[in-house]
Amino acid sequence: MEHRARKRFGQNFLTDPQYIQRIVDTINPAAGEVLLEIGPGQAAISKPLAESDAELHLLEIDRDLAARLQARFGAGGRAEVHTGDALTVDFSEITHGRPFRLVGNLPYNISTPLLFHVLQWSELIIDMHFMLQQEVVKRMAANPGTKAWGRLSVMCQYYCEITPLFDVPPEAFSPSPKVQSSFVKLVPHKQPPVLINDLPAFRRLVSQSFSMRRKTLRNCLKGILDDQQIESVGIDPGGRAETLGLAQFADLSNLLESDT
Repeated sequence: MEHRARKRFGQNFLTDPQYIQRIVDTINPAAGEVLLEIGPGQAAISKPLAESDAELHLLEIDRDLAARLQARFGAGGRAEVHTGDALTVDFSEITHGRPFRLVGNLPYNISTPLLFHVLQWSELIIDMHFMLQQEVVKRMAANPGTKAWGRLSVMCQYYCEITPLFDVPPEAFSPSPKVQSSFVKLVPHKQPPVLINDLPAFRRLVSQSFSMRRKTLRNCLKGILDDQQIESVGIDPGGRAETLGLAQFADLSNLLESDT
């Protein structure tokens, strides 16, 4: 019986064999590696990944699809199927605390919170290969001073090197999404690109800085930092968050260390 895509899970299944092969070739899985695929769906990518002799874990929220994946891969030990929500799961439990590679055609309706959740395990992740909405990839890889530069850009670039790889048209999926898609690679930095004294403070400051994009830093950071503090690290309180680079956000957040 054919599985009908469920809108609540953001299901758009990749069906074009050329793009499937291109993705697998890009990931280039090897025997002995630990791979975790988020949202394997109908196993378009899972099947060739399983043939690589990598240790493959499949995380699927849809119980019907998880049962099909278990029947297809579980019996022969080609993959371990996990039923759960990628937004809440502990990835280190699935991989038993070992370094792993992460892949997936991510549901576009939850892609941003899912990326923030995934980044918590950046110290264990070797690399990530994701299919995402093209707009999200542009935001991840954006430069300061552009409209796409925002909280997602700052946080992703603090944790990872971002490399957009190639675009994928709507007709490569079933059902076809109403947006263009892009395949992207993220490689966690071995050493953080900037010094952060307190990571929760950094996350809080970046989030508040972009909470009102049209407002100045003075207004966005009211109650957190005053004009004198902002100026002490060479930043104009009358400027906007989109003009600041990663190092400047680090400088501002390090002023908060004693408050967190």
